[in-house]
Amino acid sequence: MNSSGKELKGIPIVEKGVESGAKYRTDAGFSAIKNGIKQRADTESAPRGQKPKWLRAKMPSGTGFSSTRNIVHEHRLSTVCEESMCPNIGECWNAGTATIMVLGSVCTRACRFCAVDTGNPRGWLDAEEPLNTGKAVQLMGLKYVVITSVDRDDLPDGGADHYAQCVRAIKRLNPETAVEALTPDFNGVREHVELVVDSGLEVFAQNVETVRRLTHPVRDPRASYEQTIDVLRHAKRHRPDVLTKTSLMLGLGENDAEILSTMDDLREAGVDILTLGQYLRPTPNHLPVERYVSPEQFDNYRNEGLERGFVEVVAGPMVRSSYRAEQVLQKNNVGIAV
Repeated sequence: MNSSGKELKGIPIVEKGVESGAKYRTDAGFSAIKNGIKQRADTESAPRGQKPKWLRAKMPSGTGFSSTRNIVHEHRLSTVCEESMCPNIGECWNAGTATIMVLGSVCTRACRFCAVDTGNPRGWLDAEEPLNTGKAVQLMGLKYVVITSVDRDDLPDGGADHYAQCVRAIKRLNPETAVEALTPDFNGVREHVELVVDSGLEVFAQNVETVRRLTHPVRDPRASYEQTIDVLRHAKRHRPDVLTKTSLMLGLGENDAEILSTMDDLREAGVDILTLGQYLRPTPNHLPVERYVSPEQFDNYRNEGLERGFVEVVAGPMVRSSYRAEQVLQKNNVGIAV
């Protein structure tokens, strides 16, 4: 029993204040794990070492932040900014931009770096989401929007058709807005990848997340390094005019040789844009941080990537997949001071 005093089939119904790692029942009626990873008795209580000064993020506030938050909530939209505890939420929302998360806020996978809730939506979808997404982009007056999503292994197409509907609705209401889609891997099914790539977007992204050796245990067993590379390769071959993009988190135990090898694999697959950021442990139930990468090291990795032919490499401690995405093609590390 919890503070609400309610219980349904053994699963507490928690209206607010769900503890990280606890099971709860969503408004749609299915169970989920808060922040994706269950509590474990052997979990380390804190990341190894103290966070360096360059990882300090400001508390979100300001009129732009409040306005964007109100639009997002009014239209029942999920954002990766909130769901994944992004440290840049204040900066981005004050600039009037947001990364909108479609297909709901509960993921069918449980990657050990990610704070998005995990569960089985059992086919649940919000039929009004495509239109609401398009309207929200219109109200925010965005010229560039990133659409991302949870994994939906419970759907026959992994949610590809719904995803494409969202992109088309944005384009219909906002024909001048550029769209970047940061997608799941759709279990590697190429026709589902094509459905999204053909929806009218400008940038197709799928994150490799980490180097080959660390893919497991970092990512869910249903994800794989090779599958992500193949999805990116196929997207580029199918629509050469669409930019392809991926992201690596650093600080999980990888070494320089592995980072450079991953860059080579990505370039072989035709990937245009790479982002590199510091992994930050979202809760004590997630993987610990193995090292903090300095801004100077990120600058070196960026130079290595540019030498390999990426159109742009956005690299820095606070960089996330969609950080300042609209500025990427300025080819100046999106203005990050190094």
